[in-house]
Amino acid sequence: MLPRMLEIVDHGSIRELRLARPPANALDPGLIQGLRAALATAAEAGGLDAVVLSGTPGRFSGGLDVPALLELGRDGIRAAWHAFFGLMRDIATSEIPVVAALTGHSPAGGTVLALFTDYRIMANGPFALGLNEVQVGLPVPDVLLRALTYVVGTRHAERLAVSGLLIDPAEALRCGLVDELVPPDQVVPRAVAWTRELLSRPRFAMTDTRRRIRRPLVQAFDGLDDEALEAVVDLWFSPETQTTMRALAARLGKGRSGG
Repeated sequence: MLPRMLEIVDHGSIRELRLARPPANALDPGLIQGLRAALATAAEAGGLDAVVLSGTPGRFSGGLDVPALLELGRDGIRAAWHAFFGLMRDIATSEIPVVAALTGHSPAGGTVLALFTDYRIMANGPFALGLNEVQVGLPVPDVLLRALTYVVGTRHAERLAVSGLLIDPAEALRCGLVDELVPPDQVVPRAVAWTRELLSRPRFAMTDTRRRIRRPLVQAFDGLDDEALEAVVDLWFSPETQTTMRALAARLGKGRSGG
């Protein structure tokens, strides 16, 4: 059974997975596992050809639920990061297209999910996205640097990642972090329409080409073994990261997101 914080809307053979965990659609372990289960179900279900990941009006996802994660011990954090990296891999290796319908703010973990999708459509408005990990005391993991470089190129990836910049939709379009901007109420319809157009192509030609061109995204996970995961856990518990994260959690309050 899928968690209530994740809604399903089918548009014919395209399944929309809508994040619905107010107020920020923050990614806690439950939502991460729910998304993994929902993606697996969509890929295995007969008659489904693609997935659209969406959020609520004005908010795709505010990122990881930092206050919730700060309550976890080392084993809990290890499990949470393992699941989050697993979710990224699930999107990158999906045999069916996955399109991001960024319905509003998409910083940090919201941007992370979008990086591994096939196409990113963003609401045009006063919204922010980007990898702000450095700003909150976390070095950006190699797998994210590789994915970001695949999407926007080396120079833009360096500028965005090293400074931990959050940018507006117009700049995201200019640097290639998103592919289209549309009015907020048109994000999901446009994502569905783009996906239908993609699916109209001769199926084997499209899927085989898609699999080969996306190979760098899959290869981004090479080397992500238990040792690398433990290094991420060590960084999470480093004094600098803990101090910065706890200050962030205090500012976030009930918003419960930010990483």
